[in-house]
Amino acid sequence: MNAIAFTDVSKSYGNVLAVDGLDLAVEAGRTVALLGPNGAGKSTSINMLLGLLRPTHGRIEVLGTSPDEAVARGEVGAMMQSGELIPELTVRELVDFVRRLYPRPLGLDEILQMADLTGLVKRRAGKLSGGQAQRVRFALSIAGAPKLLVLDEPTAAMDVESRLRFWAGMRAYAAGGRTVLFATHYLEEADENSDRVVVVARGRVVADGTAAQIKAGAGGQTVRFTLDGQAAAGLDALPGVTAVEVEEGTATLRTADPDATVAALYRGTSLRVRDLRITGAALEDAFLALTQES
Repeated sequence: MNAIAFTDVSKSYGNVLAVDGLDLAVEAGRTVALLGPNGAGKSTSINMLLGLLRPTHGRIEVLGTSPDEAVARGEVGAMMQSGELIPELTVRELVDFVRRLYPRPLGLDEILQMADLTGLVKRRAGKLSGGQAQRVRFALSIAGAPKLLVLDEPTAAMDVESRLRFWAGMRAYAAGGRTVLFATHYLEEADENSDRVVVVARGRVVADGTAAQIKAGAGGQTVRFTLDGQAAAGLDALPGVTAVEVEEGTATLRTADPDATVAALYRGTSLRVRDLRITGAALEDAFLALTQES
């Protein structure tokens, strides 16, 4: 059974089409990163997934039923970009209060440890920093032991150390066979913490696969070398090359076949190649290529 299934889903706000015929299926037990530029339809799709918005057209199923039913059964946990905490309660009181609302919650100490909150249990929610409040929201999202966890920009306001601890907690939660869908603007987080990446633009899926597959499909790798004032004409005709950039005496070739490109560079040109470097494409490069094309 799929944990999430969008079938030809569209959502309009007046004349604005925020989601345009979205088809997406997520198998149970996967950790999926949802990427896209501002206005791509990520938050609208998440709100429909949680039953907070109704699609204009199409069908959404969550864990084999409607979003409303899955949420009502306590099978879905969500951490949104914002949300007020009860300021007078301590962290322990707040987390324990929420977990008791569910039929089969996680243990209190387990939640606090997973969300890295054991040192803040006596702090009142109204005295938390932005990053600490995000960690409490994560604790509340997993309190009911949901089968599906949805995270919308979860590390906003967190410092680097807090982000690392957060993702460790998320991976620990997902390790129990649960499904996680998270939207983020930090592309390195998607690369490191997901086993599948879905890129949306203009309300449609424009790429879907592992991070490695998406990077390979959007330019493969890069070959860089020093030009030392030599002419760059003809580099775009080398085998495998999809784009050429020359900046401050360094040529960067994006290529789908670095072996063929380097062989032709040495054997088929008269260039003196120095400081040759071959690197894999970053997810950021693939993301920009995909969303700009769309």
